[in-house]
This record gives sequence, C-alpha cells and structure tokens, in this order.
Amino acid sequence: MAVAVRGGRGGHSSPIRNLFTYRIFISALFTLLFVATLSVIFTSNPSTPHRQSVTGNAYVQRTYLALNSDPLNTRLDLIHKQATDHLTLVNAYASYARKLKLEIARQLMMFEDMASTFAQLTMKDNYKTALFDPEVAVDDDVLRQFEKEVKDKVKTARTMVAEAKESYDNQLKIQKLKDTIFAVNELFIKAKKNGAFASMVAAKSIPKSLHCLAMRLVEERVAHPHKYREEEPKPEFEDPALYHYAIFSGNVIAVSVVVNSAVKNAEEPWKHVFHIVTDRMNVAAMKVWFRMRPVEGGAYVEVKAVEDFTFINSSYSPVLRQLEKEKYDSESMGDNAAKDSHDVKLRDPKYFSMLNHLRFYLPEMYPKLHQILLLDDDVVVQKDLTELWNIDLDGKVNGAVETCFGSFHRYSQYLNFSHPSIRDKLNPKACAWAYGMNIFDLDAWRREKCTDQYHYWQNMNENGDLWKSGALPLGLLTFYTSTKSLEKSWHVLGLGYNPSISMDQINKAAVIHFNGNMKPWLDIAMSQYKNLWTKYVDNDMEFVQMCNFGL
Repeated sequence: MAVAVRGGRGGHSSPIRNLFTYRIFISALFTLLFVATLSVIFTSNPSTPHRQSVTGNAYVQRTYLALNSDPLNTRLDLIHKQATDHLTLVNAYASYARKLKLEIARQLMMFEDMASTFAQLTMKDNYKTALFDPEVAVDDDVLRQFEKEVKDKVKTARTMVAEAKESYDNQLKIQKLKDTIFAVNELFIKAKKNGAFASMVAAKSIPKSLHCLAMRLVEERVAHPHKYREEEPKPEFEDPALYHYAIFSGNVIAVSVVVNSAVKNAEEPWKHVFHIVTDRMNVAAMKVWFRMRPVEGGAYVEVKAVEDFTFINSSYSPVLRQLEKEKYDSESMGDNAAKDSHDVKLRDPKYFSMLNHLRFYLPEMYPKLHQILLLDDDVVVQKDLTELWNIDLDGKVNGAVETCFGSFHRYSQYLNFSHPSIRDKLNPKACAWAYGMNIFDLDAWRREKCTDQYHYWQNMNENGDLWKSGALPLGLLTFYTSTKSLEKSWHVLGLGYNPSISMDQINKAAVIHFNGNMKPWLDIAMSQYKNLWTKYVDNDMEFVQMCNFGL
C-alpha cells in the first residue's frame, strides 16, 4: 500500500514541474533578446562618430541605419565606394609605373594627379558638409552633382588605365609584339619579292650603254664596209692540237672580257682558239669589235651566227620546232588564248633561245675537234686553263664542278620526280653540277649519242611536265651518267647573287662565275666583286668611252 501511494504522488507532480521549467526558459530567452536589442540600439546611436566607409562593422552599421532612415545614404555609400575603389586602382598603377619606370615623366604624373583628384574630391567643403556630415541630411541636388563629378573622374581614370594597360599587361605586350613581327615579316616578304622581280627585270633588260656599243659598232661597219670584209676561215679553227673554247652570247662587252681574261692568263695564248657564236642581230657588232680590237698574244677568234649552222633547223631541233608551234598558236588563237593555254616558261625568250641550246650540238658544230671548253659570257678566267685538256675524264663526256652540299642542289630540286619518266630513271639525291665552265670530250659525246638523249628529253618536256625552264635540267638529264666531277677550285660560282663568297676562295679559283641576276655589267652588280670583271674591260676602246659604261 505504501508503494502505491508514493507512486501516485510521483505521477501527478512531474508534469507540473516540467511546465514550470519551460516557463522559466522562455522568460530567460525574451530577457536576453531584450538586452541584446537595447545593446544594438545604444551602440548604434547616430551621435556615435563612427563613419567608416569601406569595410567591416562600420559599413554594415551605416547601411542598416540608411535603410531605416534615408534611402539616399545607400546611394551615397555606393558612389563613395566606387570612387575609393578607383583611387586604389590608380594608386596601384602609379606604383607599378614607378617600379617599371615606363614613361615616368608622363604616366606617373598623370596617375598621381588623378589619385590626388579622387582624394580631394570628398574633401571639398560643399560635399563634406552636405554629404559627409552625419548630423546633416543628404542633399539630393548636391548628391547628383557629386555623382556626376565622380563619374567624370572614373571615366577619365578608366581611359588612362586602358591606355597604360599595354605597358603593364605582359600577355598583351607579347601578342602585340607577335602581331608587329608578323606584319614586318609580311612587308619583308613583299619587299623581297618586289626586289627579286625588279632584279630580274634589270637582269633581262639591255642596258643603254650595251645597246649604244652595239649600235656604234654596226655604224662603224656601215661607214667603212671595206675594212670589214669577210675573211676566209683559218686552218687553226679546226686544228685539234690547239685549245678550243666555245662562247655563245649576244653581249659584245661580256664576250670580250671572257676572251681577254683567258688570253692574259694563258701561258701560250697563240695556242688558244675562241669560237664565238651569236644571233643574227649582234653578229656584225661582234665581228667589228674583234676586228678593231684584235686579241693579244696571237690567239684566234672565230665569230659566227646561229644561222651559219644550217643543220640546226626545226626538222632536226625540237626546241626550234616547239618555238614555231608556239608562234603559230599565238597567231591562230590570239595572245590571250596562247597565254592561257601555255605555261609561263614557254613564253620565256631565254627558254627558246638557240644560244642557250647550242651547247647540246657541239660535236656537230665542230666535227674535227676532240675536246672543247664551254664558257658562259658571265665568267672571268683568272688562271691558265690548259690543264683542263689534260684531265682524264675516265671515258665521261662532261667535266664539271659539282654544286651540291647537304640536301641542296640535288636532282630533286630541278626535276619533277612525281613523273614516272623521271622517277624510274634517275636518283633524286644525285648531285647536280654547274654549267659555265665545262670541258667536253666530243669523241665520247659522239660515242654515247648524247645529242639524241637531249632530243629525247626535250620532246618529252614539250608541255613542261618534267621541269620548268632553262638548260641546266636538260644537261642534268643528258649527261646523267656521263659527268666527271672536277676540283671546286676550277670553277667558283655565285658572284651574281651571293655576297658571302670569301676572297681567299675567289683568288684560288681558275674561273669565277657571275651567275645570278647581278651581272657585273649592270648597275645592280655587287660592288665587292665588280672590279674582278672591270679590270678586263678594254677601256681604251673609243666606243666604250663614248657609250659611258660607268665602269
């Protein structure tokens, strides 16, 4: 019974006690909230002089009061914060300008002046009193004026920063530098192409002085025909015991330099015979020159025109046949149609010039000779060349200096190896050689039937599929397995385009070659090499002086 009574008391008193505890907890909570509210109110009294404008509790307090008091205060705070942020940005750029020392005199002054302007803006009396005095309500008109002035300053600051950004943004500077390099490179490529084109035009044009010389020589022949009657061929022209040269050119002054330089450096000039072949237009001038200025030392000179070799006609020579076809197409279809239907190479006069192709008919032009030395008209002979006739060519037809080094001047650079006729018969890595000074064994030529090979390849390339232009690719094909390599000192090339050839290399050379566009008789010739050519010009010849060669 006792246990039952004690348990009944406990069951009734527990809910009452819990209710009492809950009321105490609620009362304490409301008391704490009341005390906290009073604390916020007292600590946020407007009379408190805390007016910080950027970060922390001060900015939160001001915003809180602005929302509860005047909505213009929020606008004022945002404007002031924007001005302060740009002040910091301007100061940062000013510091960076000092560090890098870029445009110190101008940029540093501009940034410091702008920073000072932003700092003084909030210190103006009218703004300080009307906007930043905590005891005075914000004036809307003054605020608008302040906002306008701040925006103007911000706009100026942004413009200054944008202009100065290129000086400090490395990525932007790198990109701008890349763009500049690309633009300069484009201009360089364009200028290089224009220069190459101008050089080519100058090289292919006939200088006024050269034209003058030819006209003077022809005038001399017309004025004194009795002095320049045709002479009988001399037996020395066919004497195989002598040293024979072949020069094919229409340039009178250039041919005279080749002959003069060879004769002056020959130990026995009376044993040297020069076979000069030119075109019909220049044959008279060439004959008058060598009649007026006989070669010293008793050397022999024979001058002929291409037309004197009657076996060279369109029925025998493919290049003449192609030239006639080109002329016929041009006349029948019109100039524009001919230009559209033929490659540029087919309209290049040099490509069809027989003077450029005579080198493939040497055995037939001089049937009684066993050896002959081919010289271009842009070479200068510096030593006696008679040793060339004593070189053992090992049964080869052509003795020439190779021009390849590394991967340069290989057969692949001159011929189209995508064509099966080339790909199946030649090695693209075979070393090319130079025309300009070539010793030919005419007996081996006749035995190997090299002229037939030349005809075969010229016919194959009628449409320009195997190579573009010039006689060198034809020579590489014709004498592919019939060329003997000579010592490089026999023939040094590049004086018409390469300014880096050493004088030591030039002085050791037997023959120097002005191959390239900068021929020594042109104004565009390289000055460091020109005297090597001009010293063999016959300046005492009256017509050279009259035509003002400027040498």
